[in-house]
Order: sequence, then structure tokens, then C-alpha cells
Amino acid sequence: MLGAILAGGRAQRFGSDKAHALYQGRRLIDHVAESLGAQCGAVTVCGREELGFDCLADRPEAELGPLGGLNAALHHAQSRGFDHVLSAGVDVPNLPNNLVEALAGEGAAIAQSQPVVGLWPVSLSGALEAFLAKGGRALYGFADHVSARQITLAPPLLNVNRPDDLPG
Repeated sequence: MLGAILAGGRAQRFGSDKAHALYQGRRLIDHVAESLGAQCGAVTVCGREELGFDCLADRPEAELGPLGGLNAALHHAQSRGFDHVLSAGVDVPNLPNNLVEALAGEGAAIAQSQPVVGLWPVSLSGALEAFLAKGGRALYGFADHVSARQITLAPPLLNVNRPDDLPG
């Protein structure tokens, strides 16, 4: 399993680099990396260069939203012999330790409240490449296209879009 931190956004609503914003005294990206690292054989950051991490450029180009990062991760995972990609946004610092177990099952699965958090078979790499080539950009659209299961996670995942979204 390859862990993929989808971090290519511009964080316009946040006003600064979300990945480096602090939550409980640590950067958001470090929270996500720790959680994915505990559940995956390797972790990569998609959509940006980040010192100390293996990084992938969005595929086939930048500015495609989370699907560009997911596409890069699926192709990278496939070329490295991984079966699945466990994805999460850089702005979801409270991922559960049993995320793989919660999302496991037939085909793809996404967190109902946070579709960027998902478990994706690498066999979907061609389907995502074709979806992007036809102009698809919405993560929910791709999830629907591949009949991804929507899983409710408890407690709810944080979604850090603005500084105010970070709990005190």
C-alpha cells in the first residue's frame, strides 16, 4: 500500500501554506504523514516539493486538483508493485489509525465527508487517466464513475480550509 498525501492546492482560503500550519504543535503534513506511514509501506507527497519527503508532480499536469495528485500516485504505485493507494489531503490531520480497515472492501472507497481520503486499487490508474483526458476534474465525479463506496468515519474528519478550522 502506498500512502499519498495530496498537497497540490494553492490554499487560497487558508491564506498561507496549509501543509506547514500547526495543529497540536506539529505541522499538518507531519500529522498526515505519520498516520499514513503507520498504515502503508511507503508515503509520497503529491503536487508539491516538500523537503524530507518523496514527492511526485501531479499527472499529467499541475492545476488538476486532487485528481492530478491521485493520478500520479496510482501510476507511481503501479510501477512500484503496490496494489492500492491510500490517499489523504494535507489538511486532514486526524486520520484514524484503522483507516485502511475502515475503507477495505471491493473496489475503491472514499470517506463520505472527505472524498480526498480514499482507498484506490492501482488498477484504476487507466480509468483515472481517461477521466482526466475527457475533462473530468471532480473527485466525487471520479468516485461515482468507478462506483466507489462512501464510508462514514467516526469521529468526523477535520477539514482545514481556513485558519479558523483548526481547533484551539
